[in-house]
Amino acid sequence: MFKPGIVIRWVILTAAIMFASYLLDGIHVSGFFSALFAAAILGVLNVILRPVLLLLTLPINILTLGLFTFVINAILLMMVSGVIAGFNVSDFWSALFGSLLISIVNAILNAFVKDRKVYKKNSSTIEMKKKRDGRWE
Repeated sequence: MFKPGIVIRWVILTAAIMFASYLLDGIHVSGFFSALFAAAILGVLNVILRPVLLLLTLPINILTLGLFTFVINAILLMMVSGVIAGFNVSDFWSALFGSLLISIVNAILNAFVKDRKVYKKNSSTIEMKKKRDGRWE
């Protein structure tokens, strides 16, 4: 089943990567399609590898009050840089500030994307809205 919300979030992540490359000297993107592929790989790594890394680094993350999460995001950004040819992150500090900037821009732009489901039963329509905790109301 095709979900348009995923494509919208993918484009938002692409825009965040392009914005970070525009503001930071250590992050270089050769074009839109490089940023699009970098966003796709970063999305896959965020789904597959990020939960494992968060679980493994849980004690450090608790001690730093969650700020170590940005280090994990920076590591994932550097991993994407190694895979995508047109996307380059020069050093760790650029990756750290880039991950911070991408997280902020991504959060702001995702605030405008609404998650809604519509159920039709017989002739009536029930519209549901996703809450922050993942439940539908």
